Amino acid sequence: MDKTQIIAELTRHGDAANVAGMARYGIVAKKVLGVSAPVMRALARKIGKDHKLAGELWRTGIHEARFVASLVDLPAEVTERQMESWAADFDNWAVCDSVCGNLFDKTPWAYEKAMEWTRRREEFVKRAGFTMMATLAVHDKKRSDDKFLAFFPAIKREATDERNYVRKAVNWALRQIGKSRPGLRTRTIALAKEIRAIDSKSARWIAADALRELTAARRGR
Repeated sequence: MDKTQIIAELTRHGDAANVAGMARYGIVAKKVLGVSAPVMRALARKIGKDHKLAGELWRTGIHEARFVASLVDLPAEVTERQMESWAADFDNWAVCDSVCGNLFDKTPWAYEKAMEWTRRREEFVKRAGFTMMATLAVHDKKRSDDKFLAFFPAIKREATDERNYVRKAVNWALRQIGKSRPGLRTRTIALAKEIRAIDSKSARWIAADALRELTAARRGR
């Protein structure tokens, strides 16, 4: 399938009611068709892997086409320049999380960008840094705990960011590292307690939510 055929297929499955529903959950972009995730995943499987096509789909600016692009691209062919370019285009949490979890966390640049992006000012680029930390904790089981321990200073530093999509991603990274890396659970709980002591509404929320889940997980609940 080429780009034109894929866009036609996505358009055929579009639903205005879904567009409105997505907007209520903060999924807003310049071009949204309202296609469900299962339909997009099935379409991506039909297309197969194609790095060049992924770039063409991304450049359409269509939300659903960008989701499909994240599924059909080849991590080994993704460049650092492409990661920066796509991250600059992130306009909602869903495309940010999809690209990071489907593609970026499997590239050679994943750990470097996770750390680098947490220092960026742009809301969804910063979110991408913490989303990568969370998804790497789940997907990269063979990596040593030291790589994730290196994320702790960034998690603590940015816990005071009051923006909703950033603080939720910081919380996600904290919880996921604690749950997915058994060797770091005790240290993650200790980090959450340090964050709880920071004089910041955002930090207190991040810590309280993480401690509730991490301490329950440690008790086996």
